[in-house]
Amino acid sequence: MSKPTLAVVGATGAVGTVMLGLLSQRPDVWGEIRLIASARSAGKVLTVRGEQVSVVAISPEAFDGVDVAMFDVPDEVSAEWAPIAASRGAVVVDNSGAFRMDDDVPLVVPEVNAAEAANRPRGIIANPNCTTLSMIVALGALHREWTVTELVVASYQAASGAGQPGIDLLRQQLREVARHDSLGEEAGDVRRALTEAGIDIETVFPAPLAMNVVPWAGSLKDGDYTSEELKVRNESRKILGIPDLRVSATCVRVPVLTTHSLSVHARFASAVDAQRAREVLGAAPGVELLDDASGKQFPTPADVVGTDPTWVGRVRKAPDLDNALDFFVCGDNLRKGAALNTAQIAEVVAASL
Repeated sequence: MSKPTLAVVGATGAVGTVMLGLLSQRPDVWGEIRLIASARSAGKVLTVRGEQVSVVAISPEAFDGVDVAMFDVPDEVSAEWAPIAASRGAVVVDNSGAFRMDDDVPLVVPEVNAAEAANRPRGIIANPNCTTLSMIVALGALHREWTVTELVVASYQAASGAGQPGIDLLRQQLREVARHDSLGEEAGDVRRALTEAGIDIETVFPAPLAMNVVPWAGSLKDGDYTSEELKVRNESRKILGIPDLRVSATCVRVPVLTTHSLSVHARFASAVDAQRAREVLGAAPGVELLDDASGKQFPTPADVVGTDPTWVGRVRKAPDLDNALDFFVCGDNLRKGAALNTAQIAEVVAASL
């Protein structure tokens, strides 16, 4: 039996580039790999599994003969083209936010709810937001053991979560800050220095990110929550299958290029034990436990960037609460937070074809 044909849509983008690298590292389940992008990228030649492949312009015909199509494009492009790809016979695995909360589109994390990938009335499967993905694999393992009932989450999100403009702006700000040895001795120094250098501080983030933290990610929504904070709530509910799960999230941008982190307070339906939690997490697929309080061993973005697992540390039983745990997680938002989870979903689909 021939191997299925895969299309990578948005192959020339930041996450698309990571996807192509993963295809050389993941199990060899694909036959032809077709690269699709906008008309302006058509004709570019990229390396896939050691071979040179030309990028073709997106069109309905580009999906003919494709079994699975991995999309990493803006929401509006996915909204237009994912249904077209599905109508041509491809199963679409979409990394945008266009379909995540659609009742007829499953939101899948293979380590947590892989079976949902088979329930796809529209022929589309959605990939969760990178912030949710940085937490949900570890949380899913704990949920299977004790059943989660409530979450209080604070995220520490990297600049790359805002795309290449976020990366470029943070680098620009860091370079300018590095020129001022005394910066930070007076309030407003960072903002003033960047303004005087002609850097538009609010191009991507609403405040300077260099030497700062910004308690804002996304756009303003109901109740003064941001879109990123509501994604953590709504996507966690859908992935875990708990429509009324109580979730409170505060999303914060930090001056890190890549890798999101989250501090999680989780409550469960029954009493929990920190040592048993470490055992569950240590055995969970897709989770790497690094948790030694006495040795000050715990994950940080500098250690986690470029790796695939969700890293977990600082596992503690919450004070005065028998049914609650506190823990810290890190995950590379361009790998498991985007490209890797998309590739894993695609592999789940390929196994069923």
